[in-house]
Amino acid sequence: MPLILPGNVASATASTGYDVANSCRFNDGDSASMTKTSGSGDRRQFTISAWVKRGVLGTEQEIYGSGDSGSNVFGVFFDGSTNRLSVTDYQSGGTLTLTTNRVFRDCSAWYHVCVAIDTEQATNTNRVKIYINGTQETSFATANYPDEDEDLYVNVSGQPHNVGVDQGPGRFFDGYMAEVVFIDGTQYAASDFGEFDSDSPTIWKPKDPSGLTFGTNGFYLDFEASDNLGNDANGGTDLTESNLDATDQASDSPTNNFCTMNPLSIDPDSTFTFSEGNLEYATSSSTRGYWVSTIAVSTGKWYFEYKCTNNQSRTCVGIAGAPAAGNNDPESGIHDNATIYTTINGKISYNSNGGTDNYYNTATGGDDIIIGCALDLTSATNTIAFSIDGAWVTGDGTTDTDFTNVLLNDDFTNVASTVNGVYHFIAGDDGGDQDINGQVNFGNPPFSISSGNADADGYGNFEYAVPSGYYALCTKNLAEYG
Repeated sequence: MPLILPGNVASATASTGYDVANSCRFNDGDSASMTKTSGSGDRRQFTISAWVKRGVLGTEQEIYGSGDSGSNVFGVFFDGSTNRLSVTDYQSGGTLTLTTNRVFRDCSAWYHVCVAIDTEQATNTNRVKIYINGTQETSFATANYPDEDEDLYVNVSGQPHNVGVDQGPGRFFDGYMAEVVFIDGTQYAASDFGEFDSDSPTIWKPKDPSGLTFGTNGFYLDFEASDNLGNDANGGTDLTESNLDATDQASDSPTNNFCTMNPLSIDPDSTFTFSEGNLEYATSSSTRGYWVSTIAVSTGKWYFEYKCTNNQSRTCVGIAGAPAAGNNDPESGIHDNATIYTTINGKISYNSNGGTDNYYNTATGGDDIIIGCALDLTSATNTIAFSIDGAWVTGDGTTDTDFTNVLLNDDFTNVASTVNGVYHFIAGDDGGDQDINGQVNFGNPPFSISSGNADADGYGNFEYAVPSGYYALCTKNLAEYG
């Protein structure tokens, strides 16, 4: 299993100068989207800009779409079969289709997508420009440009602007979006929405778009109002939300990328269904296996929470190292290189088939218990601790809410020597005979938090207090402590 680290994220190594506080989490299973009815606008010159972090692959997913109830549609979307980006316009009298050769399969990365339109340009390749992370795409699998002075099916009076869904068969986006901008009347370049970092020139980072000219139908979604995610920060008419609520406001953003589960790196014999921005999962009763985190760590102190939402009696939570290349077997791959807390009899297992199994207090309370995991990789002897609904498991079978007498696994070095000291967080089904459902919180929770606790630097939102000196797993903290 490879070491998976976040993709294009400015805050991992650079000072952004402009921080994006929030994103919106779109779950395609909920048919989540936003829309607003258009007035008459410019159909030849407009720009669409959005930062996106994909959730699932292999399905058609719309970033922006407009059209009528018939065959007149415009869309910017990821193709389902190839995971390429397409820009299309279908209507009588003309057809626009641009599909990149580049594929977009990194569910740990934020991509900046900018589509800039000006059909009045004499050169056809200047009429539609696609930029990804600040660089214009020039290699296309399909390239059919619109005619000069062609009116595309955008800014048509009485027709919708859609974010997260098309106006046709229902291509719902899955993942996160941030800084979504629609410009009416101007073909802007990607450099109007972002810039390359001067110290790390491969890093593309956001710029404040509020000073741009938005035009009649333009809008700007910054997602900073959890009670009104469709708020137009430019002051225009808000977008109407469908199947979105306050818990879909996320702190995962292009300037602070949070860890999630990785849908590309799971046991091949397992059946996992991921949702809620890869923070919620389900397994079937016929399989045993684990997911791993998108970010792996080799140093620092890190904390996360796991909420059991179904059959907590067979759930395991913990850390694992990468098995040998090509070995993803749930027994000899992840499980044997893991330190996990299973809620079966409260067992904590170290390097299961080569280490020791120790029994401590049993997790109680049924479903919806929250297991905390605190990992310390800062000393010669790495340590790990687990909590149950805020009470830390100790070595004598009791619990300690103050984190002063917790179990610190001194057998943990056995795992370290096996996997070269690089660790993913994991959870999953340890029994293989029950349906398991769970939600993970690396500081960007997919569920409502009743209390609210951040780490010492103010990052993350957890149900229980973060132990002193431990941090949420996000790129701002990685840059500081990783």
